[in-house]
Amino acid sequence: MDTKTTEKTEETAARPDGDLVEDAAVDDGAELPDVPHDDEGDEGDVAEEAAAGTEAGGVGSAAAAVVSAALSGVALTGTWTGRVVAERETLIGQIKTSGGGTPAQQISEIYGDAWHSTALVNGVFALLAVIVAAVVLALPRRPLRVRAIAVAGAVLGGLGLLLSVGTYLDLFLSLPTAGS
Repeated sequence: MDTKTTEKTEETAARPDGDLVEDAAVDDGAELPDVPHDDEGDEGDVAEEAAAGTEAGGVGSAAAAVVSAALSGVALTGTWTGRVVAERETLIGQIKTSGGGTPAQQISEIYGDAWHSTALVNGVFALLAVIVAAVVLALPRRPLRVRAIAVAGAVLGGLGLLLSVGTYLDLFLSLPTAGS
């Protein structure tokens, strides 16, 4: 009394090539026919590769956007490097005017050069921030949050660049003048 029963179920069956067949009758004991797999037309692999490439590049571009924003903040607040350069210029000015000099020359050598060198260092940081932000914004298909941080870095870097140029050219505050 050996009866062999074949159960058929109505469900979604998977073919060997990865395509789904809806409402197909599946014979649990039967083997599926061997269908050749077409790698060229498989859009799933291409999408997975593109997603993996975007994810890997997304981390780098996100980091670059944050670096741009940080450089902008540094350019606006000043750096230790700028302070060291300013102190050096102050010392050089003191050495140059130690033998004498007019008050205007002393102000220019001691304070003016230090002021301008600080503006120059901060301007370099601002320019770097703008360049990094521009590179991130030029990359195609970046996530919105990465682009937003890069735009913030570019705007703040541009502001820092304008302030540095204005300070270097004495547009905002001029050097004090010596009284007569």
